[in-house]
Amino acid sequence: MISTERLTKNFASMAAIGAQDGGVTRLAFSDADWQARDFILELMKEAGLSVRLDAFGNLIGRREGYLPDAPSVLMGSHIDSVPNGGNYDGVAGVLAAIEVARCLQADGIKHAHGIELVVFMAEESSRFGMATLGSKAFCGKLSGAQLEQYQDKQGVSLAAAMRQRGLAPEKIDQARYHGAIKAFLELHIEQGKVLETTGKQIGIVTGIAAPTRLRVTVTGQADHSGATPMHMRQDALTAAAEIILLIEKLAGEEGPNGTVGTTGVIKAEPGVMNVIPGRVELGVDIRGISANSKKRVVEQFKAGLDEIQRRREIATEFVTLTDEKPVEISREIVEFLDKIAIDSGYDTLRLPSGAGHDAMHLADIAPTGMLFVPCKGGISHNPAESADIEDIAAAAQVLLMAVIRLTQPDFVIK
Repeated sequence: MISTERLTKNFASMAAIGAQDGGVTRLAFSDADWQARDFILELMKEAGLSVRLDAFGNLIGRREGYLPDAPSVLMGSHIDSVPNGGNYDGVAGVLAAIEVARCLQADGIKHAHGIELVVFMAEESSRFGMATLGSKAFCGKLSGAQLEQYQDKQGVSLAAAMRQRGLAPEKIDQARYHGAIKAFLELHIEQGKVLETTGKQIGIVTGIAAPTRLRVTVTGQADHSGATPMHMRQDALTAAAEIILLIEKLAGEEGPNGTVGTTGVIKAEPGVMNVIPGRVELGVDIRGISANSKKRVVEQFKAGLDEIQRRREIATEFVTLTDEKPVEISREIVEFLDKIAIDSGYDTLRLPSGAGHDAMHLADIAPTGMLFVPCKGGISHNPAESADIEDIAAAAQVLLMAVIRLTQPDFVIK
């Protein structure tokens, strides 16, 4: 039986690791991240799992099945956070999966397929500018060159951060998971307000949005703000403002279920009040459930950028940092999870995920499903992030039932 008391205790312990200004800060490979990882490692051992570390630092706990050559059933999420974020994003999926393992151990449940719990490193992009790095490494999508390329604000490369933790970045190829996988399941808070608004306790994810992330550099002419007439200016910041509004317009035209666009980074130089900005760097995130919609927005944005460049007589540089593929969860997995939840007496809703998750990469190599839990006010990446422990326990119960069924030798997802 899923224990709300144990879940509550473990959430409180995690909240104390990296506590800051009412929230938590556990940036990837930081001391707080590593301390949280050690705490989770002990919980995994207490749940009867044998634990190993892969070449990227992903933590993997295994419960052996009685058919050792059968494909494994995987579950998991992440424990790193954004700066001063919440304690439920990612953590809910890890603690729920550990609770599932505890229940299997306590009840002595036999299963043919092995069960593995994966804690993916560096899911958040907060430190190295790229998200879901651990699951990318797990799926063979991360190279040694990228480990050297990705750096934090202090100029520390991802490779250097790995070395500080006793890992060998030159062995990154060994992080790729080579075992057969029957299914992967991830429990996560919704990070939106649909479930709360509709009064549903559990969300069954139908698809996962994926980002195209861009760095746009606008170069004009830095001049004296008082001595340069308005019609003679090549103001990089006003050009950038027009570019930002273009992103908003194009994404808005895709409708409520389409692509969204965000400019989350603006760096203006020289950053002096009486100097016209001569250079601006923008960080742009365009994401959506539909690959066609996302592609259309990116192409229209490029065309609009060219027009702004010509009209304003400025220069622009456009660099694609990442271009990931949206994931459609198979109907069979959706119906499988939905039926378990409904049969267990929970109110469910099928919905897409606007945020990216580690599951999006696992979907390339195995049947994948996601369960959502309501988060209060739809707030996430914020100290106010919160979820009801009863809702988490309910989703964990669905996860437990799903894992039990998936690990039976004669069970096939139809």
